[in-house]
Amino acid sequence: MELKILLIEDDPSIFEMIQTRFIQWSLQVVGPKNFQKVMDDFIEEKPHLVIIDIQLPAYDGFHWCREIRHISKVPILFLSSRDHPMDMVMSMQMGADDFVQKPFHMEVLLAKVQAILRRTYDYIEESLDVTRFNGAVIDYARSEIMYNGSLASLTKNELFILRILVEKTNQIVSRDDLMRKLWDDERFVNDNTLSVNVNRLRTKLEDIGLQDVILTKKGLGYIAVTQGT
Repeated sequence: MELKILLIEDDPSIFEMIQTRFIQWSLQVVGPKNFQKVMDDFIEEKPHLVIIDIQLPAYDGFHWCREIRHISKVPILFLSSRDHPMDMVMSMQMGADDFVQKPFHMEVLLAKVQAILRRTYDYIEESLDVTRFNGAVIDYARSEIMYNGSLASLTKNELFILRILVEKTNQIVSRDDLMRKLWDDERFVNDNTLSVNVNRLRTKLEDIGLQDVILTKKGLGYIAVTQGT
């Protein structure tokens, strides 16, 4: 398995130096496409480890560390020229796994990265299983959805239904298809139980601010829609 690292570093020379060295150890290194939308790249790339500089365009590294920790336990390593002890303390308090100060020795950084990856993935086969929907983040592993700082916990059936609908966003999914998929997953529901689950799911989404994102198409089924559709 090739492990992937998301390197949030705005200095092109440092980025290229790390990428070139890590490739030699079969580590894939990717960077954000837009420093204002780092979380989009995090969710899309599903990295096994994140390396973050503190001083970045738009938002600092502490901001992105907090955002990542809201939805994931993926290892995080700070890489920064800032040497104040409080920076190191803050990074650890936010859930970072290590802190490397610039200028750094490449072999030291590589050794720390390999140690973190070995610690994490030799014992935990845990993949990032999250997706975005109308600005919300759905964490399938935790059965949770977060929107604008509000969190809703979903039952297994609610999560299963939401996943099917989101995977078919802006497409109608018939009630028969939903029940068939639930049955295939050994979730034995009847027509009435499906209605109850969909209504409860809608209520939970509305409670966190997601209004009218799951619609009923009378006689056809349900559809998860993007806002403005």
